[in-house]
Amino acid sequence: MRMIKDKLKNLLAPALLILVIFVVAMILILTKKEPEPESIIKVNAFEGKEQEIILENDKLKLTMDSETTQFMIKVKSTGKVWYSNPQDADEDKVALSTDIENLKSTLLLTYSTINGVDTLYNNYKYSIASKIYDIEATKDSIKVNYSIGEVEKEFIVPNVILKDEFEKFLSQMSKSNASMVKQYYKMYDINHMGKKEDKDALLAKYPILADEVIYVLRDGVKNNIKTKFEDYFKEAGYTTQDYVKGKELYTADQSTDKPVFNVSVIYRLEGNDLKVEVPMEEIEYKKKYPLLTLNVLPYFGAGTSLEEGYLFVPEGGGSIINFNNGKTAQSSYYSNVYGWDMAQGRESLVHETRNYFGVFGISKGGSSFLCMLEDGAPYASIGADISGRSNSYNYASASFSILHREQCDVADKYNGAMFVYEDSIPKEKLVERYRFVDSGSYVEMANSYHDYLGETYGDSFTANNDSTVPVLVSFIGAVDKMEQVMGVPVSRPLTLTTFQEARNILEELNENGVKNLSVKLCGFMNGGMKQTILSKADLVSRLGSKKDLKALSSYASENGMKLYLDGVTNYAYNKKIDDFLLSRDAATMASKVIVKLYSFDPVYYGKQDYRDPYYLLNVKAITMAMENLWEAAKTYNAAGVSFQDVGYQLSADYNPRRFVTRQGAKEQQMEILHAIHASGMGIMTNMGNDYTLGVTDFITNMDLAGSGYTIIDEAVPFYQIAVHGYVNYTGEALNLARDYREELLQSAEYGAGLSFTFMAADSKKLQNTYYTQYFGAGYEAWKDTMLAIYQRYEKSLNGTFNQRITDHAKLDKGVTLTAYEDGTKVYVNYNYEDYTTQDGTLLPARDYLVVH
Repeated sequence: MRMIKDKLKNLLAPALLILVIFVVAMILILTKKEPEPESIIKVNAFEGKEQEIILENDKLKLTMDSETTQFMIKVKSTGKVWYSNPQDADEDKVALSTDIENLKSTLLLTYSTINGVDTLYNNYKYSIASKIYDIEATKDSIKVNYSIGEVEKEFIVPNVILKDEFEKFLSQMSKSNASMVKQYYKMYDINHMGKKEDKDALLAKYPILADEVIYVLRDGVKNNIKTKFEDYFKEAGYTTQDYVKGKELYTADQSTDKPVFNVSVIYRLEGNDLKVEVPMEEIEYKKKYPLLTLNVLPYFGAGTSLEEGYLFVPEGGGSIINFNNGKTAQSSYYSNVYGWDMAQGRESLVHETRNYFGVFGISKGGSSFLCMLEDGAPYASIGADISGRSNSYNYASASFSILHREQCDVADKYNGAMFVYEDSIPKEKLVERYRFVDSGSYVEMANSYHDYLGETYGDSFTANNDSTVPVLVSFIGAVDKMEQVMGVPVSRPLTLTTFQEARNILEELNENGVKNLSVKLCGFMNGGMKQTILSKADLVSRLGSKKDLKALSSYASENGMKLYLDGVTNYAYNKKIDDFLLSRDAATMASKVIVKLYSFDPVYYGKQDYRDPYYLLNVKAITMAMENLWEAAKTYNAAGVSFQDVGYQLSADYNPRRFVTRQGAKEQQMEILHAIHASGMGIMTNMGNDYTLGVTDFITNMDLAGSGYTIIDEAVPFYQIAVHGYVNYTGEALNLARDYREELLQSAEYGAGLSFTFMAADSKKLQNTYYTQYFGAGYEAWKDTMLAIYQRYEKSLNGTFNQRITDHAKLDKGVTLTAYEDGTKVYVNYNYEDYTTQDGTLLPARDYLVVH
């Protein structure tokens, strides 16, 4: 008996293991997801007649050709006509056949595959020429529904037709034509079925067969035969309406396994604007062919090689690319609106392409237009190119990222690239607003943009009262530095400016007559400049107490200064369990990998992986950090908050459980900014993306002249003309600039205030740290130069900072003129030699001159 029990015990463990395996297997079988069915894209078909479709108001008239969906816009005040596409594209001797098709397109798209093979489709070849689109026109809008892809041409011949109707049409044909047509059709009668015919399958395919005798076009009929049949049936009275009606007689799958995309474009006229909208939720695509980019109206208003004019791009404060400038050996212009989405991976960085306002335009023939990017601007990049490279036209347009992707590792044995994509297209829309200007001047274009900003932001965008020069002084509180503690290297805050030292400097500046002073306090909390996550504001104790900070704030307030508390809200520089949890707080890429970031080396452009990484926060964590900085500003009675990254960098979170698009992130951050603004507290933004204009009262580090792309011919203060007198702004801190004299001259030309970054400590304290960029921040070394710059700048430009810029001109190479409402003129000479203007005014070399 004991032996039997022992055997049973020995068998018990294997039996339990088998039972567990069986249960797990059953769970996997029962919970296994069914494979997602392949998307079936219904292909549009043009069923209208050739005609002009018109939208019209008292300012504009849009006329669309239904055969091509190309259109023209007539500006009634001047008679100027703008075309959606070049009118002589077929005669372009520079363009290849594919480039000509692109020129004739109103939409370009790029799709990819799981292997990352990208393909460009134009909607002329893949939609318009094949008539696979339809048009819905009302008195207020025109909606064009494009199917774009390699879809078989539809012939207006019946695929299925009732017996009586078929015989009626045959009777209207010649005897020989009718005989030929009849050979290619097979008759089906439910009451007289052949032995090999599957009755149930035929009824499923042709439900009408239950009650009627039908004729069906045989499979494999060649296109040349169908073309003949089109003529035969048309002569017999067969219409497009008959063809559409005949489609209802069968249920055969009309889809194709090839890439095909459905994209709709809606046109509306609103006053002097053409509004172009793409509803993203209506875009259809197959999962195996993810849609990467859309370029709407890529050649709208393009200039020919014989025309004079220029392309306007938002590089820096604005830049001009002259038509036909011959720089085809240089790269074309390309930049990201609002910069890079940090939730997308990149392995190297040569140059950070970014625009802080989403506007481009074209000027020619004494007229111009601006295109303002509205909804969907965070997905946009702006490109521009001149004639002679791929075609004979000068053009500018915006391209929108639709589905984002990341490369992923598969296995060591697989050498190819594999990519994962966003799960779906967001239910948002892309909106471009074209505004037509009765002038070719970029000053008038900027004035038109100013009007647009007023319409967009209403009472939030109003003139300020600061007539004196706005001055920004930023203090660096503490940075991190390795210290030896009992022989162990430990990172500790290195004190550069205590709260008391900051007050001492402000007292000295006040005594020297510096007015309209805004103060940004940086690196004062959570470890200093390498700030930990802003779950709460913990002061760096080495800088002073809470009482000391409140005393600094009180001094600033009592002496007409505005103190802004600066903080990092978009990133976490640590992984402390009590403050920051990767799974809870970090954003993820489309590959579902947490976004870990490194600085890029300026020499070899790769990641500096020898330095500590930092992490992009998800949108919820960012908005919480914003609120915590706001709360800290209230606690210490500060005048406002300063954001290092909100309003400057904008990123999505591709975690499917809490997915937030870049557009959605912008909207959530703006909710907090509006609340802060409504509370009466000031907001200072770094760079200042255009969507913050309704709430920010001071923009710092504004990129004035841009990056100097070789294809660009001239930098102009377009954005500054639009906002000057309405929001204070400065360029880079003069004492940290590569060439402070150049930055000062640009500030004078662009109507900017003055910015300085100081620390009380000697610059030598920064040795053996990662903060050598602040070597020029020593206050004692710079204070005399700072005061001299300020006193002259204030004396010269006092009274202009609450005025609009009324004119700007380039008088000669390196010589500019900026004019204000009261007649004040600011001349800037960037050259290393004196310059005399036509009216005899002498402009000293590398200097500015103000004439009242």
